[in-house]
Amino acid sequence: MDRPRILVIDDEDIVRISCQRALEPEGYDVTAVKSGADGLRLLENEAFDLVLTDLKMPDMDGIEVLRRVREGWPDTEVILITGYGTVATAVNAMKLGAFDYIEKPFRPNELIILVSRSLERKRLLLENLRLRSELTEQYKLENIIGTSKTMQRVFHLIAKVASTGSTVLITGESGTGKELIARAIHYNSPRKDRPFIVVDCGTIPDALIESELFGHVKGAFTGAIENRKGLMELADEGSLFLDEIGNLNLSTQAKLLRALQEKEFRPLGGKNPLKCDMRFIVATNKNLEAMTKEGTFREDFFYRLNVFPVSIPPLRDRKEDIPMLAYHFLQKYSKETEKDVTHISAETMKALINYEWPGNVRELENTIQRAIILCQGKTLQPAHLPPPGVADDGEGVPRTIVELKGRKKGLRLKSIEDIEKAFLVDALKRNEWNISRAALDVGMQRTNFHALLKKHNISRVPAKTR
Repeated sequence: MDRPRILVIDDEDIVRISCQRALEPEGYDVTAVKSGADGLRLLENEAFDLVLTDLKMPDMDGIEVLRRVREGWPDTEVILITGYGTVATAVNAMKLGAFDYIEKPFRPNELIILVSRSLERKRLLLENLRLRSELTEQYKLENIIGTSKTMQRVFHLIAKVASTGSTVLITGESGTGKELIARAIHYNSPRKDRPFIVVDCGTIPDALIESELFGHVKGAFTGAIENRKGLMELADEGSLFLDEIGNLNLSTQAKLLRALQEKEFRPLGGKNPLKCDMRFIVATNKNLEAMTKEGTFREDFFYRLNVFPVSIPPLRDRKEDIPMLAYHFLQKYSKETEKDVTHISAETMKALINYEWPGNVRELENTIQRAIILCQGKTLQPAHLPPPGVADDGEGVPRTIVELKGRKKGLRLKSIEDIEKAFLVDALKRNEWNISRAALDVGMQRTNFHALLKKHNISRVPAKTR
């Protein structure tokens, strides 16, 4: 790993020497010059992680050095070295982008700690930029899988609305990828470098949802021992994604409606409203228009959300996308499980295409993941797939919603059991059927691993078969 490079700019020899003596033993590559002009010439030709510059110098003061560094090399941190009577100026310089300042005379340890802090911030900022860049790349429209006409229409809508600030209402069945579409809208918008905050309205209790969204002040309710920012404040200048918005109660709907209209909200217990600049993206698997007629969803809120609707088709209506999706998940989970599974047999693909996929893309993803766990060769075969779908499981088509829910729950439990069994057997095989080593290999305590073996009636194989 390259040593961090530090440029020291100071007209006093003793200061330059002191900085080098303190920092070089800590593993830093230190270059020292006498003037701001010399420092800027070096920056034109060499890369530095940090500039330590004196505030008062004959040719160019530290404020001008700071300004020039911020303009030309914004990724380079700046720390000001100040003398008596210049601290106030140094504090003002921090508003212009300096990381911090240090007063002369300073002790070596003070300098080392300050430099370490500044370089750690630089590392975190660069890591954040890298992650944001990766996210932007990941959610480019061309990286979202779907060649069917219905998905191409969706991509066309996303491309049209992403660059605007319009509120987007995404509808579709569970498992169709509504959050993926929401992220694509955000990361293809001018707000892509700002926060993308997700709120799952279906999992937060009614008693907590307003505090989560709007935040609260100390003493607003029992247990509010300090001020807390809400998710809306955290989403400022970015996008707020409200998933399963049909689960919100009418009171919260009213407050969100006001926030949408007035672009401000009030924390629980707070006296003053806070301005909010964010884009709202919402999603639901419910029929909000029907809910407005039932009185369970505010009509005015529905029309405020329904500015730009995007409907995601279920997987059964775009079966031509299944082969591409299946191979995408095959590549993803083969890599994750470190298994060399590279193909899907023709019979397996036919079964995947013929299935109706009530759980949509999420169910297909889980099916491929499970099949890879079970597969011992390079090709997925029909035997690696879970039991047939609801209509073909030998019990007939469910007649009521209660029967449907029961059947779906049973199939989910069966699928989980199959995955757990495959997980255990695979771990044991990799470790020559040694339970202790297998438990250590998968990151479980031996007692928990053994309990899971007992649950599935898997016993240690005889020595002669090992």
